[in-house]
Amino acid sequence: MSMDFDAIVVGAGAAGGIAACVLAEAGKRVLLVEQGRWRSHANSGHRDHLRNHRLQAHGINTGPYVDGHPRIFVDASGETHVVRPHDDGYHNNASTVGSGTLLYGGLAWRFHPDDFRLKSRYGVPKGSSLVDWPISYAELAPWYERAEWEIGVAGHDGDTNSGARTRGYPMPPLPPKPSTAKLRAGATNLGISTFTPPILINTVPRDGRAACVQCGSCVGFPCPSDAKNGTQNTVIQRALATGRCEIMTGTVAERIATNARGRVVGIDLIDMGEGNAEIRRRITARAVMLSAGAIESARLLLASATDSEPHGLGNNRDLVGRNLQGHYYPTVFGLFEDEVENSHGPGVTIATTDFVHGNEGVVAGAMLADDFVMLPAIFWKQALPPDLPRFGLKAKHFMRDNYRRVSQIKGPVHEVPAPDCRVTLDQTCKDRFGRFVPRLSGVVHPETLRTVAAMHEKAEAWLEASGTIRTWGALPAPRLSAGQHQAGTCRMGDDEAISVTDPFGRVWGHPNLFVSDASLHPTNGAYNPVLTIMAMGFRNSDNLAKML
Repeated sequence: MSMDFDAIVVGAGAAGGIAACVLAEAGKRVLLVEQGRWRSHANSGHRDHLRNHRLQAHGINTGPYVDGHPRIFVDASGETHVVRPHDDGYHNNASTVGSGTLLYGGLAWRFHPDDFRLKSRYGVPKGSSLVDWPISYAELAPWYERAEWEIGVAGHDGDTNSGARTRGYPMPPLPPKPSTAKLRAGATNLGISTFTPPILINTVPRDGRAACVQCGSCVGFPCPSDAKNGTQNTVIQRALATGRCEIMTGTVAERIATNARGRVVGIDLIDMGEGNAEIRRRITARAVMLSAGAIESARLLLASATDSEPHGLGNNRDLVGRNLQGHYYPTVFGLFEDEVENSHGPGVTIATTDFVHGNEGVVAGAMLADDFVMLPAIFWKQALPPDLPRFGLKAKHFMRDNYRRVSQIKGPVHEVPAPDCRVTLDQTCKDRFGRFVPRLSGVVHPETLRTVAAMHEKAEAWLEASGTIRTWGALPAPRLSAGQHQAGTCRMGDDEAISVTDPFGRVWGHPNLFVSDASLHPTNGAYNPVLTIMAMGFRNSDNLAKML
């Protein structure tokens, strides 16, 4: 292992893998650090329906390990809980090479142009921290296109449902399923426009990997045909092929290393080594980029205090860790007379963006779509009608008779950020490495709950217009929102008084310290955010490569 690099990238997920590739292909020497290990369909519990990233009843199928990695979660009532990676309240991202891109469903949305200017369009609700992005859709559009073609997206050519395009998609869209025609007819009855959602999955063989085989356990699991296009099987492979990128797995970042003047010089790492023997070392670099997710990137900044920044790097204005957000998903289930589901994955086949903006009386809205294929265990936990027992013969008969007769509509509501939704360092609880753990607290802004209710009504109306004989689905309760779509804790901006980084993710006051993940998002869109994370990853790492 070399001990000095042009750049160290912490986190091998959607943005970190891209950063490693862009920098290495630009001739820079890069170290990519990942807490997790290399995982695949063969070694990640592909038959375990109770230990995965879609249903974490008894554990997860990547990392972090259940024991030794606690967090502190403060619930809506103010009660404090010690939570483990598979517990509610942990807000876990997969810890593995590729992170969530190994396991995701891969919906590949561009944000709507007005998603970048929510403050300008809607004003600032009382008690919120709503702002505009410091960049526009037009500025990010070329990087969206690069992500679609270099990572690999399947979709309809000519799709302009999120914003203007200059090029189509590299692969054709997903096939329909039995419910698709019914949902399309229902949307037509209501005057709703629909289309097949774009997705980061091979619908045809591409780049030496097979097409999707439509297995019944898609999201939450690695792909059996390696058809999901994540960073682990695309850009990270390219980075390693240059010979200028090295990767350390099973390694956690303890703190950002600084010199006596407070300048960033590298990273202090804990390598679990063979047999989990801890090896601590400092590795130096000309620049450091944090791509560990909104919770862990904020944690690392907070854990790296200096004499001049006693509350954490970039945190003299108490902004690091604030504005934590994710996505509420109002969900409505509908029972049909005949079978509408065939258990073929990925499962999501039809969507509308008609309600992303322009909804009377609420801020923004959501993309609405059917959802990914549901394992029977997940259906049992999430989709049974509220008046049905969760055990016994009646529940079994409902599963037998109706599992294939139920469809659903749901979507990620564009949340209004709140400064009290945040990540701090808990001063009483440490992980297995002796690091203070993240403390997660706050409750989503009331305006978000109003939008959730409005989108729930839209979803219910769509299903009813599609011929359901019954619908159900409760509104989610007030809580902290983060989850696998976590964002916002190191928001970028033009004004350092109200942001943590500049528009390229450089931490204010630190010329060689960068953030590139959804931490930067001032708001998190009305869509799954991964394509935006990837586009920003290409944009920001290209900028860093030119600076080094």
